[in-house]
Amino acid sequence: MNLTEHYNHLYQEAILNFQTDNYQIDSLIDSSNDNRYGLTLLLRPDLKTKIEIVKFLDKLKKIESRQYFYQDSDIHVTVMPIISCYDGFNLSQIVIEDYIKIINESLRNCLKFKIEFKGLTASPSCIMVQGFPNNNLLNQFRNKLRENFKSTTLQQSIDERYSIQTAHSTIFRLRERLNNKREFLNLIDSYRNHYFGSFVVENVELVYNDWYQRKENVKELLRFEI
Repeated sequence: MNLTEHYNHLYQEAILNFQTDNYQIDSLIDSSNDNRYGLTLLLRPDLKTKIEIVKFLDKLKKIESRQYFYQDSDIHVTVMPIISCYDGFNLSQIVIEDYIKIINESLRNCLKFKIEFKGLTASPSCIMVQGFPNNNLLNQFRNKLRENFKSTTLQQSIDERYSIQTAHSTIFRLRERLNNKREFLNLIDSYRNHYFGSFVVENVELVYNDWYQRKENVKELLRFEI
């Protein structure tokens, strides 16, 4: 996949939706009845990169203060949604050690790699930082995970919703109608190619998480060193 072309396509389509008020509001963000949980393998950018993202979000808050902004502790890149969040999932349904074994097998011979966070893209419901791995190691690792998990009978939902191929990080979601659409779009456009930072991926985390990866609802199960 050409990530630049993919991100550009997402961005152009989303901006049109914003311009025509055809965007999507997430009605579950503040719901006390949202019990969607899952099992995710993820990685996190370094502190310097997160600080740069927070600077952008602080500007966005001045324009659309009532929307949903990811805390710096929640910013992440999904490596693989092993069990996509669904209502009622909990850890008692699986044996964590079985999943750890498969991940360790998939990580064998995997080397550290670098991701550059540069520019913004979007969907009709959220804003994302564009991530660009410096080589194909992330995709190779994902393919190993696919191959190894699908050869087992473990509960998993890899590729059921979509086949993950990007390295983006969602940082903003719509929880209500835009109040200052023009200023909102102007700010996003001004950060379209902004450099947020680069970082070396030295570990990945297996977590039990809610849909939004909120720190208070995330349980880190194991951190794997690369």
